[in-house]
Amino acid sequence: MSLLPGGERARLTALYGGLLVLAGALLTGVVYVLVRQGLYTSISTAVTTAVPASTFEPSVPAPTRSAVPASPMPTPAPSDLAVRGYAVTRQLSDAAEDAALSRLLTVSLLVLVAYAVVSVAVAWWMAGRVLRPVAVITETARRLSGENLHERIGLAGPPGELKRLADTFDGMLERMEQLVGAQQRFAANAAHELRTPLAVQRAAAEIGLAGEPDAERVARIRTKLIGVADDSERIIDGLLLLAASDQGLSGDVAPVAVHEVTRAAVDALAGEAAEREVTVTVRAEPLTAEGDAVLLDRLVHNLVANGIRHNRAGGRVEVRTGPSGIEISNTGPQVPPDTVPLLFEPFHHTGTEGAGLGLSIVASIVRAHGASATATANPAPEGGLTVRVAF
Repeated sequence: MSLLPGGERARLTALYGGLLVLAGALLTGVVYVLVRQGLYTSISTAVTTAVPASTFEPSVPAPTRSAVPASPMPTPAPSDLAVRGYAVTRQLSDAAEDAALSRLLTVSLLVLVAYAVVSVAVAWWMAGRVLRPVAVITETARRLSGENLHERIGLAGPPGELKRLADTFDGMLERMEQLVGAQQRFAANAAHELRTPLAVQRAAAEIGLAGEPDAERVARIRTKLIGVADDSERIIDGLLLLAASDQGLSGDVAPVAVHEVTRAAVDALAGEAAEREVTVTVRAEPLTAEGDAVLLDRLVHNLVANGIRHNRAGGRVEVRTGPSGIEISNTGPQVPPDTVPLLFEPFHHTGTEGAGLGLSIVASIVRAHGASATATANPAPEGGLTVRVAF
């Protein structure tokens, strides 16, 4: 954590400490003003009570009795006595007030200085406590690399903004770990899949064309090399489409009639279905989705092609669209339930045919459109798979 004057901890300390000192100064000022307003009256009352006005009156002898009426004795004027007592009371009250206010001001200033020191110390400690999770997040982010993406902050504490920040960071790390892991597996599988046709091409060229091959052998090797090249081209096209769909949707987003796209995909694959003796039935109810028309066409095409190719002679493929989405079910080999979640991973083969990119492209296009895709293994004896896409 930064301890420099320009750091966040210093700024928070200045903010918290300044607010606390300001509050203390305002409280001291209010107390001083309130005490000063009522202090003189309180002191005057106390002095008048303790020193009565009779103390300042002179002694007057008692009158004597006589037969002759005497004239009244003159007495001091009451106004003179009141003025003398008021003057003395005022002097005592002023002196007591000045002494009390001076003492109050001195003590208040000393207390305010001590309060300011304590406030700055408390603000420094408080700022450190508040910024500690930020320091943990910073240190974790600084030491992360491709090898330790499994680490998490795991911030413990009550719910709050920093706790949500740490949990969000942990969620981001989890997604990054999954993406990096998928990328590494994808690169390894792609290298393996592309290396296989290259090895076949090399073997065919070296062995098949060794010596003095006749025309029949050359034709056979030529056909083999062309087939391998076609397989390599399909793999490369699949990889490019997978990379493009992983980038998300472009600006060309519009309502797409998915039921019409589905009918077009089934018609395009009718020849292949006939060659494999697979019956395709379509029940296309209206379904419109916002998205990219090319990617949605590829999504349906891959699902139908997957149902046709991973089937058996005399099998069937049922295609349905409607408000709930797309559902494609096919017969075929029994799929182990524990392998179903892996079918959407790149290069995961459900048989010996294809590069294993069909359903992974489907999953990527589904993610790009904010939809969801699920697969379920059909029970025996029908076998096969049921894939549902919900928009």
